Amino acid sequence: MNRIPTPLLLLLLILSIQACNEKKKAAPSGQKRGTAKVDAFIIKTESFAENIETPGTIVANEVTEIHPEVSGRVVQLNVREGQLVSKGTVLARVYDGDLQAQLKKLEAQLAIAKVNEDRARQLVGIQGISKQDYDNSLLTMQNIQADIALVRTEISRTVVRAPFSGKMGLKAISPGAYVTPATVIATINQTSTLKIDFVVPEKYTSKIAPGQFVNFTVEGNNTSYAAKVMATESNVSVTNRSLTVRAVVTGPAQGLIPGAFAKVKIGFAPKSNAIFIPTQAILPTARGKQVILVDKGQALFSDVETGSRDSARVEITKGLKTGDTILVTGVMATKPNTKVSINKIVN
Repeated sequence: MNRIPTPLLLLLLILSIQACNEKKKAAPSGQKRGTAKVDAFIIKTESFAENIETPGTIVANEVTEIHPEVSGRVVQLNVREGQLVSKGTVLARVYDGDLQAQLKKLEAQLAIAKVNEDRARQLVGIQGISKQDYDNSLLTMQNIQADIALVRTEISRTVVRAPFSGKMGLKAISPGAYVTPATVIATINQTSTLKIDFVVPEKYTSKIAPGQFVNFTVEGNNTSYAAKVMATESNVSVTNRSLTVRAVVTGPAQGLIPGAFAKVKIGFAPKSNAIFIPTQAILPTARGKQVILVDKGQALFSDVETGSRDSARVEITKGLKTGDTILVTGVMATKPNTKVSINKIVN
């Protein structure tokens, strides 16, 4: 029977004891790795008045391009650039010499037709002519009268008038130019009342209503202006999922020009039970957003819906309640049902 040398036996015994000691030391460190140290946040409600800022555009109460109704040469141009004009002011005249000549010819024919009709009426009274002959002379006179009315209408269409009181823009033509109904003579803006158009994201559509007030500023002007919502578009844009809103500027409007860019600030009714959490507590997922709840030392994942946000916090509209405790550190590294130990509570 072979015997193991004593020195070798002692060496094996020492190695065995060291291995046991290492296992004992490894056990506590393994337990530490199973319980993560994290910072947490306790959910509470607060009062919150939401405000949003959105781009807008100043628009005139009324604005239109001035076009002639007929084609022809401009013989008179009265556009006073940048000046206020009243409704009905003559802005331009198109040549109407041929129409005026036609009118004179018809007026002469009408004079003769009236004499003939008067004579025929007397003759039919004494049965000097038939009733049909009289009717023919009457019809001739009436046809000429209708032609005169038509020519006068055509003549009136050669005169271009201001459709409403407003401020004239720059003229686009000169006297003597040949124009058609497609030609733009100038533009006119009714600036006695100004409006502002702006858009709000789809989620705010239920919070916008006629009568609501908004504030806005324009570039190069530190003045804060006010406007009152008058109407909204009938549908949400499918392109950018936003609703167009129109408001009327109230109070002084000095410094406002139609077409100017504006920054619109909208304040909504305050909430008394809003929930806000640190932004870093949100865990993005393919289906939405989640937070990690701490319940009896265990990490539980919960779906949430978010609302308003700023640089450090985000509003939770669904998924959390007062008193819940959530993780704010180690969010990306924590796995479902992991044991966690709260290091500290953050505000």
